[in-house]
Amino acid sequence: MAMVRRLAVTLLRHGLTEENKQKKYIGYCDPPLCKEGRIELNKLHRNEGYPEPGAILASDRMRCIETAEILFPESKLQISPAFREMHFGEWERKTYGDLCGIQRYRDWIDDPIGVCPPGGESYQDFENRVRGAWHREIWPSAEENGHVIVVTHGGPIRYLLSEFAPERREMWAWPVSHGKGYTLYWNETKGRLKKRCTLLQEAPFTAKPNGCSSTILPQG
Repeated sequence: MAMVRRLAVTLLRHGLTEENKQKKYIGYCDPPLCKEGRIELNKLHRNEGYPEPGAILASDRMRCIETAEILFPESKLQISPAFREMHFGEWERKTYGDLCGIQRYRDWIDDPIGVCPPGGESYQDFENRVRGAWHREIWPSAEENGHVIVVTHGGPIRYLLSEFAPERREMWAWPVSHGKGYTLYWNETKGRLKKRCTLLQEAPFTAKPNGCSSTILPQG
């Protein structure tokens, strides 16, 4: 009988910041968690079923490091700039209301893959960076530790779900709340691995009335 090993990657979004509350674009800029965000993460840490990590990776932005330290205080962090959000350039810390009169911004809203924020990162560069982080850092850690948690941002999480979740969805269709995310599972047989995961589960795990956790999108 072939030996099957289950590997898991959990993708968690950082906690809330003041800029998030104000609906500002925050990519490479580095605000800390707000008081409300810290309180909510501490509640989640006490009450929710976050999966036990074999390793913790985090974006080098303060909001991700602080989130990881609150949720996994006993774990050693491995920090990488490759897990950052998209760089919004001149639009950093701006709102839709600040930008909606700018034609290039409206073009970007209509075509975020083809249009680049001024002074920012193109979608192709963002995709290449996050995909590279997956192959160089995330997946090797999962193979070594069995389960790796990555504390990152909404953009990278949505991109990775569009690539590896069992069900194909557009990147923008994935909901990702602050302090929460998804765990992706693979069954590895003889070193061979399907690209898309075999099971996707909400993280932290939430119990349903029947005692089962919230599992979505199973696939053989």
